[in-house]
Amino acid sequence: MRLELAGYEVVPSLNDVEAIAITKKEIFGVSIVDLRLGPRDGISLMEEMHSINPYMPVILLTAHGSIESAVEAMKRGAFNYLNKPFDPEELLLQIERAMENQRLFHEVRRLEGLLKERYDFKNIVARSGKMQRVLELISRIAGTDSTVYISGESGTGKELIAKAIHLASERRDKPFVAINCAAIPETLLESELFGYEKGAFTDAKRSHGGLFAQSHEGTIFLDEIGDMILSIQAKLLRVLQEKKFYPLGSGRPVEVDVRVIVATNKDLEAEVKNGSFREDLFYRIHVIPVDLPPLRERKEDIPLLAEHFLKEISQMMKKNIKGISAMAIQKLMLYDWPGNVRELENTIEHAVAITKDDVIREEIILPAKDLPAGPLKPFKEAVEGFKRGYIVRLLEFTKGNVSKAAELAGKYRADFYNLVKKFNLNPEDFKNPDKK
Repeated sequence: MRLELAGYEVVPSLNDVEAIAITKKEIFGVSIVDLRLGPRDGISLMEEMHSINPYMPVILLTAHGSIESAVEAMKRGAFNYLNKPFDPEELLLQIERAMENQRLFHEVRRLEGLLKERYDFKNIVARSGKMQRVLELISRIAGTDSTVYISGESGTGKELIAKAIHLASERRDKPFVAINCAAIPETLLESELFGYEKGAFTDAKRSHGGLFAQSHEGTIFLDEIGDMILSIQAKLLRVLQEKKFYPLGSGRPVEVDVRVIVATNKDLEAEVKNGSFREDLFYRIHVIPVDLPPLRERKEDIPLLAEHFLKEISQMMKKNIKGISAMAIQKLMLYDWPGNVRELENTIEHAVAITKDDVIREEIILPAKDLPAGPLKPFKEAVEGFKRGYIVRLLEFTKGNVSKAAELAGKYRADFYNLVKKFNLNPEDFKNPDKK
């Protein structure tokens, strides 16, 4: 009666057999179980209920308020316990906490599902041969604990690849912690990575665990590692060698089990030669190198990436945009993309935001960049690049149908097929446009 007056829908049960039968029929937000149930105790009933619904919080009521039984109940899965006679307000508070705990648990599972959906290998847009080789490599090494060294220009998706490696590893259920070493002031980077003890410096009002401690048993991703100063490089080298570190102000080492993934857009071998990066650290992190190609070297992926971003951004902006015109795609293919995939995503977002049509047209794509960026290419190279991009777009449009593509191009099928072979394209790759 108290619970119903508080707004809860309550299903009572007079014995354990009835409770189990009800649990099998319905999903409950929380269960309240008496510790003493005649021939049976509430802990064993709770465990049987958890075998049916492992995520249901159970609050145990006991007139036998021994610490031993309470501790045993918590060890075996109880959310909490109350001594009888209990305070009704305390019971309502515990129920509210249990329900909130359930909501948070399901939200975490939902977000984890979204994360896995976004960063799973099969959801990485990659048709080009170079990116296929990258995905093949990381799928082979994801299950190891070896340090991964990801290199590539800004905007090529280094963090995306790092997250994919983590989610494909045995550490997938443990933390993934990322830090951009270039974005943190040098004076703060050491305390962010390794933590500090209370009083270690003026503003250290309390102890702080640091990112290495937070990533224990999981993965830490050190982006732009080339911007790390030499003194912190020495401390990082010790973590990699000894699997332990000293927080600032502490004389006690902290042991850590963590997989390290690093990334850089710099030439670290050159940085080693000029003395700004430690040679011993370079060889320690350069265990499994993964080189991400710039977008201008994987132009087959541009139509797929553009459609992928269009779909995501249109949904986010709640705009019903059907696609991108052929001329707009051609404009995307001719551009050199110094900002890589990130720049492409921003370009599509800009186009979706300003378009008044249900198709993205060429006049709103890269409006201030009508000419290819960067130095002019030799005439022959530029023509070959255009031909390849044109054939890729035709195969995209016809879903790999060579006969239709040849007809649209106004060429004999045999001649068109010779061009396909010349540019090392496989029509089979284009037959499922949604394949990522």
